[in-house]
Amino acid sequence: MSAIVDCADQQPTQILKDRAASPVGRVFKPGHRWKVLGIGVAANASFSATFSGIPATAVVLRQGYHLSNAELGLALGLLGLGVALSELPWGLLTDRWGDRRVLLIGLGATAAWLLAMAMLVVPTRSGIPDVMLLSASLLITGLLGGSVNGSSGRAIMGWFRENERGFAMSIRQTAVPLGGGLGALVLPSLALAFGFSAVFALLAGASALSALFAWRWLHEPPTAGHVVSSAVAGPAPLRNIEVWRIATAIGLLCFPQVAVLTFASVFLHDFAGLGTAAISASLAAVQVGAMVMRVWSGRFTDRHGNRRQFLRSCSALSASAFAMLWVVVLASPVVPGGQSFLIAVLPLVLIVAGISVSAWHGVAYTELATLAGAGHVGTALSLANTFVFVGFFLVPVAIPGLLHLWSWSGVWLSAAICALVAWPIFLRPVAPGSA
Repeated sequence: MSAIVDCADQQPTQILKDRAASPVGRVFKPGHRWKVLGIGVAANASFSATFSGIPATAVVLRQGYHLSNAELGLALGLLGLGVALSELPWGLLTDRWGDRRVLLIGLGATAAWLLAMAMLVVPTRSGIPDVMLLSASLLITGLLGGSVNGSSGRAIMGWFRENERGFAMSIRQTAVPLGGGLGALVLPSLALAFGFSAVFALLAGASALSALFAWRWLHEPPTAGHVVSSAVAGPAPLRNIEVWRIATAIGLLCFPQVAVLTFASVFLHDFAGLGTAAISASLAAVQVGAMVMRVWSGRFTDRHGNRRQFLRSCSALSASAFAMLWVVVLASPVVPGGQSFLIAVLPLVLIVAGISVSAWHGVAYTELATLAGAGHVGTALSLANTFVFVGFFLVPVAIPGLLHLWSWSGVWLSAAICALVAWPIFLRPVAPGSA
């Protein structure tokens, strides 16, 4: 396994020497790493509010832009495709240029583009934007926002020591449900009350604020601990089969998660008959539960050293939860008092499934970054996120077809199968004494 050396692993005396040797003469207090972590959370939350929050407005988006389910799926899917296409280039640039420059460029450009969308790509009294214009705009949003994931992850791996990284990365990953949950709570009502100009403008402001935080506090660790020994014990990430296996499994396990993020609001509206408030509360519950579980899982696996076993367990649990959702959907039409049964049980089962398939991200990214070696963290995390956002493209595009063929039962059965397939792809735990 690759050794990662950073400033947090050194003794205090050595840290002071390294600070004095820093080519830019910067001195950082020991607690500065928590500011770096906070910036990672803010950056990821702002972009998560975009790529998870916009799908949470799916019902309003469908109405406001006069979209069919297929057109809605295309528009939302292209948002994910944009991130998938840009993740690896952004990751390679991060390893070459550093976290600060990439994060500032990416967040600044994302904010500017969302502001342009707020002015030019919204329904007005004079007309409704064409579906292709909306889709292309969301594609560009994804291309720019893909900068956030690898760069913030590399910064955290550089500032935290080995026995803290799972916890720190899991906290960073809580930003995804945090941003998504806030988006689910705020954006649908905002879109109904003030239109999509307000939605895109608010998202632009969040990205701009995160860029300001990064400009003020995000710096490379002091030299010598700054990174890292670029020496890697194994092959470079793109030639490392274990890195590819974890990245592939991460992508597969995200497919059912994306199904929840992009079409759960439509499912609860069309199938269960819930209103906007109940839908927003259900999606927010998924995100809050995911946040809690991500923090717990990072601390738990740091203490027990069982990341690989935890990831395999999450795959099995997620497959079981979505299989249960499939069974409940199949049973709903034949249960006496079916409508009240739907309203009472379906949101509950959906919340459990959504939390179980969202609890593992920080653990997976920490294991992946450790395997890759710190000199290649940006590349490795971006490879995984490429697979993740391929899911954000394919899943919304595929769901309307599954609905046409097999209704919602087909959607949730497919989600269960994806989670099950990820289980054997995740690496087996290393036997004691075999490392």
